Amino acid sequence: MLKFFADRGGTFTDIVALTDNQDIINRLLNYPQRFLIVPLPDQQWVIVYKLLSENPDQYTDAVIQGLRDIMGIPPQQSIPGQTIEVIKMGTTVATNALLERHGDRVVLVINKGFKDALRIGYQNRPNIFARQIILPTMLYEAVIEVDARYDAHGNELFPVNYQKIKCDLQTIHQTGIDSCAIVLMHGDRYPTHEQEIGKIAEEIGFTQISISHQVSPLMKLVSRGDTTVVDAYLTPILRRYVNQVSSQVPEVKLMFMKSDGGLTDAEKFQGKDSILSGPAGGIVGAVQTSKRAGFNLIITFDMGGTSTDVAHFKGEYERQLDSEIAGARMRVPVLAINTIAAGGGSILSFDGSTYRVGPESAGSNPGPASYRRGGPLTVTDANIMLGKIQPQYFPAVFGNDGQLPLDREIVLEKFTNLTQNMTLTTGKSFSPPQVASGFIAIAVENMANAIKKISLQRGYDISEYVLCCFGGAGGQVACLIADTLGMKKIFLHPFAGVLSAYGMGLADVRATRVTGVEKPLSQSLIPQLQELVTRLEISANQELNPAEHQVNHLSVRVIKNLNLKYEGTNSTLSVDFRNDIELIQQQFAREHKSRYGFIQPEKTLIVESIFVEVIQQMDTPEEPIISRQLPQGQIPQPLEVVELFTANRWWHTPVYRREDLQPGDIIPGTAIIVEKISTIVVEPNWQVKLTERNHLILERAER
Repeated sequence: MLKFFADRGGTFTDIVALTDNQDIINRLLNYPQRFLIVPLPDQQWVIVYKLLSENPDQYTDAVIQGLRDIMGIPPQQSIPGQTIEVIKMGTTVATNALLERHGDRVVLVINKGFKDALRIGYQNRPNIFARQIILPTMLYEAVIEVDARYDAHGNELFPVNYQKIKCDLQTIHQTGIDSCAIVLMHGDRYPTHEQEIGKIAEEIGFTQISISHQVSPLMKLVSRGDTTVVDAYLTPILRRYVNQVSSQVPEVKLMFMKSDGGLTDAEKFQGKDSILSGPAGGIVGAVQTSKRAGFNLIITFDMGGTSTDVAHFKGEYERQLDSEIAGARMRVPVLAINTIAAGGGSILSFDGSTYRVGPESAGSNPGPASYRRGGPLTVTDANIMLGKIQPQYFPAVFGNDGQLPLDREIVLEKFTNLTQNMTLTTGKSFSPPQVASGFIAIAVENMANAIKKISLQRGYDISEYVLCCFGGAGGQVACLIADTLGMKKIFLHPFAGVLSAYGMGLADVRATRVTGVEKPLSQSLIPQLQELVTRLEISANQELNPAEHQVNHLSVRVIKNLNLKYEGTNSTLSVDFRNDIELIQQQFAREHKSRYGFIQPEKTLIVESIFVEVIQQMDTPEEPIISRQLPQGQIPQPLEVVELFTANRWWHTPVYRREDLQPGDIIPGTAIIVEKISTIVVEPNWQVKLTERNHLILERAER
C-alpha cells in the first residue's frame, strides 16, 4: 500500500510517499537524480520527490502528476486506487484565488443600512502617511439588504420578510451568482434569522451558502462578515479542485491540511480553513521532527521559492483568531504564522540607489534566471553567483523539457550586466559577487525581522531556542539568519527540503470549535463556561470519525482554552481553562507580563471566547536509526572543493554528500552539504554534526 503526502507550493510541489511495494522501489532506483529513497523499519520505504507546481507543457496538476511519476502510470491510464491507502495534502489553490481575486461570484446578504459595512471596515490605515488610500477590492459582487433585525439582547425588532428576500435572491441568482454569504447583526448569538434566510437561498438553488454563525460564531460584524464572504468566495473553488483530484483517484481516502494545523476529510474542507493549508503542514512537520530530536523551544523557518513563513513554538501550537490575509479580515482559529514575500524566487532589482529584494516573485514559470525560461535574477541566482548553490548537485528539472540542470552561465552574464549598470549609475566599483552578497544580506535582514515579530517583540529570549530550518531554500541562509538573531543552534531534518509535505504525514486529525462569551470572569461564571466547553467538545467530536480511532486504537486528546482580555482592551491572550479562577488569573498575569511587560490586577478580566480542540492522534512514520561505519574521528572525503563567497571573500569550501556523513561526524565551516532536495551552507563560524537519527545540528563553533 502507498501513503501519499503532498504540499503544492507557489514554486515547487513537494511529495513524500511511504510504501512497502518493492516493485515501485526497484523501478525508482533507476532514477537516482529524480527520487530520494530512504529505508525505514518494518520493510517500509520513504520516497521524496519534487516537481514544478506549474508546468503546462508537461501536466495540468502537479500533485496527480507526482503520484503518476512515483507509481509509473502514464497520463492516459487510470490510477489504481486500491493500491493507495490515503492521500494527505496541503494546497495553495484557495490562497492563490484570494490573492488574484479569482474566486466565485458572491452575493452578500446583510441588515438594512449596513450595505457598506465591510467596505468601510475598521478604517485602518496600514500606511498612515499615504495620501491616496487604496482599499482592497471587495470579494462580493452584489448586496441584498434585509429588514430583519435583532437587538443586542435578542429581542426581535423586525422579522424576516419572506417574500421580499425570496424575490431579491431569485433576481440575483438569475444573473449567474451561485454563492451566498449571509451576515446579520448579532447573528453569532441569535442565529434564527440567518437560518431562515439560508433555507430560502437553498430553496432557490444557491450551490454555496455560507452563514456567519456557522462560519465564525464570534462578535465583530466586520471580521465575521469578511470571514463568511471569504468562505463563500473560496469554497466552490476548493470543491472543484477536490473533485478534480478525487476523480483521478476514486475511492481513495483524501484528506487536506487546514489552517489550524489539523487534517480533515476532503468533503469537510472549506474555504475559511484553507488559506494557510500549505504553511500549516510545514509548522506541524517542523515541530514534530524537532521534538523527536529533543528540542522543545522552537522557531520554525520555512523558506520556499515564493515566500518565507516563520512561527514560534513553546509547548503548544500558537493560534490567532484575528488575521488579515490579502486584504480580507478573518476571524477563525489559524496557526500564528508570519509570512513575508521573500523566497528563493524573490526578484532582485536596483532602483538607482538601493537594492530591492521582492516582494515580486518569479514563481515557477518563468522562475529564476537559472531555470532556463527567461526569468529575472532572484535570490536563488544570487546564491548560484556566490557558489552556495552548485548546479551539478541540484535536480535537473529545468528547461522546456524539464530535464536540464540550472544555468550558471546566464546568472554570471546577468550579474555582470547588473554590476556594470550599478557602477555607471553610482560611480562606485562593485564586483558581481559583492552585488549578489548585498542582495542576500537584504533578504536575510527581512527574514530575521519577520522572526523578531513573533519572538523578541513578544518577550521571548530566542537565544535558547533552536532554529528549525526547512524549505527548499532554507539551508542556504540558515547560518546567516541565526547570526543575525543571536541564535546558537540550527536543526535540519533529513527531509527539510520537503518538510511541509512530510508534515502532512505527521499531522493529526483536528476539529476546533470556538464561541463568543464576552462576560466578566468570576467564579460564578465557571459552571456556564464548563457547560459551553462540554457542548463544543461534543460538537467537535461529531466532526471526527469515532469508528476510525476505535478500530485503529488511535488516542484522542482535548485542549480547552479561554481567550481573555482586560476590560476596555481588544488584545486577548489564550490560557488553559481551569475550574479554579485563581489559576486562570495567575496564568493570564504571567502571559501578559511576558508579552507586554506589565499587569493591571485592578482591572476586570473579560472572557472574550472559548476555544476547544479535539485531536485524533494518527499513526506516524518512524525514523530510522543509522549506525557509524567509519572509525571515530575519521570524516568522509569531500566530493570536491569549490569556491564560495561569504564574509566579503572567497573560501576554499569542501562539498559533502549528506548520505556520506556518519553519526558523530563534526564538519567545520565553510562547507556545503548537498542533498537531492536541498543544499546546506555551513558558514565560517559554524560547525555541523550528524546524529544517529540522521539529523543535522549546526552549532556556533568555539574558536
